[in-house]
Amino acid sequence: MNKFRYYFILIITTLSLFSCSKDDNTIEEVPLRDFGEQYAKDNDSIEKYLNNYYIEEITDAPGQPEDQDIKMTKIPEGGTQAPIMSLLNSPTFPKLLIRSIKLHEITYNIYYLVLREGVGEKPCDVDGIFATYKGTLLNETIFDQSFDPQRLWVLDPNAGTGSVFVEGWRQIFPQFRTGTYTESGLGDGTLTYYDFGAGVMFLPSGVAYYGSGQGSIPAYTPIVFSFKLYELRRYDQDNDGIPSYLEDIDGDGYVRTLPGGDSSTDDSDGDGIPDYFDADDDGDGFLTRREITVNGKLIPFESIPDCSGNTTNPDRKKKYLDKNCY
Repeated sequence: MNKFRYYFILIITTLSLFSCSKDDNTIEEVPLRDFGEQYAKDNDSIEKYLNNYYIEEITDAPGQPEDQDIKMTKIPEGGTQAPIMSLLNSPTFPKLLIRSIKLHEITYNIYYLVLREGVGEKPCDVDGIFATYKGTLLNETIFDQSFDPQRLWVLDPNAGTGSVFVEGWRQIFPQFRTGTYTESGLGDGTLTYYDFGAGVMFLPSGVAYYGSGQGSIPAYTPIVFSFKLYELRRYDQDNDGIPSYLEDIDGDGYVRTLPGGDSSTDDSDGDGIPDYFDADDDGDGFLTRREITVNGKLIPFESIPDCSGNTTNPDRKKKYLDKNCY
């Protein structure tokens, strides 16, 4: 895949901030506003919400569908309830955190609540996730929700069918972990989930739907998603034999380059194409898949040697990342 095609896909992705739901395809197109000016307005609205709403209840019901449901309520006049904003950087759960990203040539600060982190694995920003959610406006209007924990959502914006086009999801879900589950034993596929990650993300429109109004969501509207992360599915986007989450060189859970953002730190050969999308990671002219195949079989990732053949040094530079190794 050449650089032109890669960046073309990124541009199309940025302009295609569609809904997670496929149920309503009525899209209202509005001329695009300045990202920086709109973000300032959205952030002000979100911070007002966080300073005027409190957590009335978090349901603790292990193994039940309602486990970690959250109810956020406006503080009544004269009320003494602690606002959600008071939980910023709390040492205990629930805690309010901020993820800062460079996108559209500006910096977004995305607020998110961690109700429970989860006990399993973290997805990277192009993995598939099995999750449920409820989407609301800041006025508490529910615009969409999904209750099926076995429905797959693909965070990779280039995945086609099932792809999530809300950038906020790709930014926040990697901060959470999956849980555990048990089967009913009846052979009917019924699963019961425990200890999964659960939270709430407060998204300015620039990392949500921006100028594309859909259904009951007006254009340029900040939105709120409460969610639960049950399980994940790994992918190998460039089919080079290295699962994309293992091409996360700096280990931060993010492998993509954002349009109008900083260059990816997960680009071994510096060719402008992140490794997860690059079939030749070290730029030596030999496909990565070829470099880690012996007698027609892929070498397990943990056993890939360096150029000298060493397979035990944890700090070794694996041969497929060393352009001087053939």
